[in-house]
Amino acid sequence: MSKSIRKYLIAGNWKMNLNAAEGAELAAEVAALSGQQNTVGVAVCPPFPALASVAKAIEGSSISLGAQNMHYQPSGAYTGEVSAEMLRHHFCSYVILGHSERREFFAEDDAFINRKVKAALEANLRPILCVGETLAQRESDETIAVVKHQVEGGLAGVSKDAIDQVVIAYEPVWAIGTGKTATPEMAQAVHAAIRSIVADLYDATSAAKVRILYGGSMKPENAAELLAQADIDGGLIGGASLKASAFHEIVTAALA
Repeated sequence: MSKSIRKYLIAGNWKMNLNAAEGAELAAEVAALSGQQNTVGVAVCPPFPALASVAKAIEGSSISLGAQNMHYQPSGAYTGEVSAEMLRHHFCSYVILGHSERREFFAEDDAFINRKVKAALEANLRPILCVGETLAQRESDETIAVVKHQVEGGLAGVSKDAIDQVVIAYEPVWAIGTGKTATPEMAQAVHAAIRSIVADLYDATSAAKVRILYGGSMKPENAAELLAQADIDGGLIGGASLKASAFHEIVTAALA
């Protein structure tokens, strides 16, 4: 199957930036620039306090709303956490899970992330499952082994019927927020390996439908070359998503 069966997705991860008012202003700019077309999927993922204002700002556009995290339990004594149902209440379509910053700073492991992936799917949320290696792991030639372990762990128990609702984001940890970027060829090699891993877990037809995003400092200057690769189906955008014009340039690159 060709790449044309997969719709590009450009998702902005705002991380811990912007209050509700600032988020609404940025979202309105993104909607005005990028939200009048349906050829490329576009999503914004603000911090929790800005979900309501951002949802209102993108109403009537083609922009989807995403969250940056969630807990796998539907409710309970989990201070500081939010559930899938709470995200659905704000009309979220996507949720980022297993981001390297969650793995590193909050000690989230594959089993914990996997519970979230399954809970998201049960709530009709599309998980953006993040995987990727550190610089030390890359220099030790462990990239594929690390990514394989994370993909298999994150997708454990996910049915063949649900796999096409999962988005995978490859984010080399050494390229996040550092200005360093994997070359298009380096990124493509790992994306192709991830698709092969998914094919081994399910089948080639299922793997061909799964969107795999690149999440390591994609920006307007390198987006076109990265998006031209056969297995790169979009981007999980960090810093460049905080400026509507830069984010739109990446969307435009996907439209080309």
